[in-house]
Amino acid sequence: MREDAQLASLLDRAQEELRTSLRELRELARGIHPAVLTERGLEPALRSLVARAPVPVTVEATADARLPAPVESAAYFVVSEALANVAKYARATHASVTVERTNGHLTVEVADDGVGGADVVRGSGLRGLADRLAALDGTLSLDSPAGGGTRLRAKIPC
Repeated sequence: MREDAQLASLLDRAQEELRTSLRELRELARGIHPAVLTERGLEPALRSLVARAPVPVTVEATADARLPAPVESAAYFVVSEALANVAKYARATHASVTVERTNGHLTVEVADDGVGGADVVRGSGLRGLADRLAALDGTLSLDSPAGGGTRLRAKIPC
């Protein structure tokens, strides 16, 4: 290829187009939520999600009625991303998911007993969650001291 500049240029462009396509597919996949969320609501969708988690996860959900679809979707993705991080990085033996609706807000908290050290600034998935929540006037907070587990909390107006 070094001798054929035209071929090298074509391959570079093809590689960049593939990267762009992969980025777009990932963004699309993040925006698609499971049928159980649409059909049955947040709590059944979360129970389905935690059933696939690699560590035991307890769920306490007190959001008794259906919520607006964007709120349910954001809450689902908070839990999904948090549990993915537990599986990838936390080395946890247990996690918990708490969902509570009070005073016009849905609070979603995911906690684990892992190694801690998570950082919204360094994690693209967590930054994406913060952006998704901000679009709904929601907030994301993270408490993750090294060696002390992680507590991720989202608060979403509903």
